[in-house]
Amino acid sequence: MIDAYFTHLLILIGIYLILTLSLQLAIGYTGLLNLGHVAFYAIGAYTSALLVLSGVPFIVSLILAGIVAMFFGFILSWGTNKLRGDYLALATLGFSFVIYNILSNWISFTGGPLGIAGIPKPSLFGISFSSNFSFFILTSFIAMITLIVIWKITTSPLGRVMKATRDDELATKVLGKNTFKVKTYSLGIAAFFAGIAGSLYAHYITFINPSSFTILQLIPLLAIVIIGGLASIRGTILATIILVLLPEPIRFLGFSSSVVGPARQFIYALILLLILMYKPRGFYGKVELE
Repeated sequence: MIDAYFTHLLILIGIYLILTLSLQLAIGYTGLLNLGHVAFYAIGAYTSALLVLSGVPFIVSLILAGIVAMFFGFILSWGTNKLRGDYLALATLGFSFVIYNILSNWISFTGGPLGIAGIPKPSLFGISFSSNFSFFILTSFIAMITLIVIWKITTSPLGRVMKATRDDELATKVLGKNTFKVKTYSLGIAAFFAGIAGSLYAHYITFINPSSFTILQLIPLLAIVIIGGLASIRGTILATIILVLLPEPIRFLGFSSSVVGPARQFIYALILLLILMYKPRGFYGKVELE
């Protein structure tokens, strides 16, 4: 029982790590205050679930979940190209609300508030990932690929242009760099991995509905990115582990589930507030959140 519980937590850490590393690419490395990451997460989850239930193999559904989310990332980047700072944050937040309302009201396609049930566990090359341990292996493998890809990007010439765009976009343009293309790539790649994480979440939980992808789900993601430190992969990994595990003792204090959920959000928000007040760069951050 306890082994299954810890394996469950490790799976959640893997999924959150994929989400937060990709969000770090947009916010920490490119300076895009993207509050629409949960929408990409939802798009990936619904895309994968609907495709698999239609008979499409899991591996194809997983990749298409990322591609469809990336497509919406490109659309969002194009539509918000001239926005900066708070205006960009509000626009991407509005995008999340649009996606949430589509999922809630397009009942014939998404199931509406009832969601989609009976999502099968993954099966890859004849190997079933139905047990928690096997799913943990799959999640760890994909999280490791995500980590390597994000690290390669951030240390590549593209990554250096992303950082330059974050620090001084005008100067980067003067040097002849296409900052619009760079920001589009950053948001698209971030959306791709968010879609992959959504696919894993859908096939792990086997049930999704719009309430799984509300704005409240954004709080722990932002908390992890900021607490770990902007533009820090090491900090993101550490903060993901800490923030996923930290609220878990609340479950053993005898509180009902209606208390545990809000308590978790309160802990995330409180830690985030304290970090912003006393350690603005987080654990290993290279820049401060402006």
